[in-house]
Amino acid sequence: MTYLKPALSALALSAAFAAPAFAEFQLGDRYTDADGDLIADIPSDESELVDPDTLIFAYTPVEDPAVYAEVWQGFLDHMSEVTGKNVQFFPVQSNAAQIEAMRAGRLHVAGFNTGSNPLAVACAGLRPFAMMAAADGSFGYEMEIITYPGSGIEEVEDIKGNQMAFTSETSNSGFKAPSAILRAEFGMEAGTDFDPVFSGKHDNSILGVANKDYAAAAIANSVKGRMIEREVVTEDQLKVIYTSQTFPTTGYGVAHNLTPELQDKIKEAFFSFEWEDTALAEEFGKSGEEQFIEITFKDDWEVIRTIDEANGVEYSCQ
Repeated sequence: MTYLKPALSALALSAAFAAPAFAEFQLGDRYTDADGDLIADIPSDESELVDPDTLIFAYTPVEDPAVYAEVWQGFLDHMSEVTGKNVQFFPVQSNAAQIEAMRAGRLHVAGFNTGSNPLAVACAGLRPFAMMAAADGSFGYEMEIITYPGSGIEEVEDIKGNQMAFTSETSNSGFKAPSAILRAEFGMEAGTDFDPVFSGKHDNSILGVANKDYAAAAIANSVKGRMIEREVVTEDQLKVIYTSQTFPTTGYGVAHNLTPELQDKIKEAFFSFEWEDTALAEEFGKSGEEQFIEITFKDDWEVIRTIDEANGVEYSCQ
């Protein structure tokens, strides 16, 4: 079976999913990491720093980007006030486009999904620092494998011989984690035991199962929860047959070459934002999130890098 990989233009993702690689995580050649925190250092040469008049922000394309332009507007207005910059929402259609935009200097602040964070850090110079969390500081989501009632699939092993939808190869819950789990826990390989297809996004996979277009799919239950709250799908259209451990959710960060002063102001905007009675709270409160908390890529994304190693993922930034 040949997997369809998203075109990354100048960015190449090399993934060998048949055997573990266990290679140490490394940044691309254009970045340095003198302090060992696994993210790109801010350039010491002032000529390499940028201080744009307009900051471009993008949210990971887990669902229809049009839904989130209004959701994020209040927060972006707050960021504008704190930084003194114009802030514009950029509706990206794929993880690949989002990573390429930051790598090319067209994207300055972004939330990258769990699975694409390592690639964005290694190849686009992302410096992640924040994540959404509940009021008590708890955070994360689970990968679920779902089917629809009456599909004939009662447990994971029943997927054999059927079609299973993934989102994209850069997604943790939409591809990386289920691939590792299906192999390690159930001895099942895509292309041998079941027919894999790629929907592009979590909402596509969820709608595909709800409408009986896909027999099964691997999805993030946080996205499913928000779609149920918005009545895009109903709970009785879906059946959960597997739930994973808890993973970190979308990681928010900045391009490495923004001036240190601007990076500090952007961080201030995240941690000073008042969530109460905002569109952000209304939307993300559906999955229990009520604040931004500080994170580190080195510690909080360790489990995701381990999944990449188990899948034999190696990143080649060109």
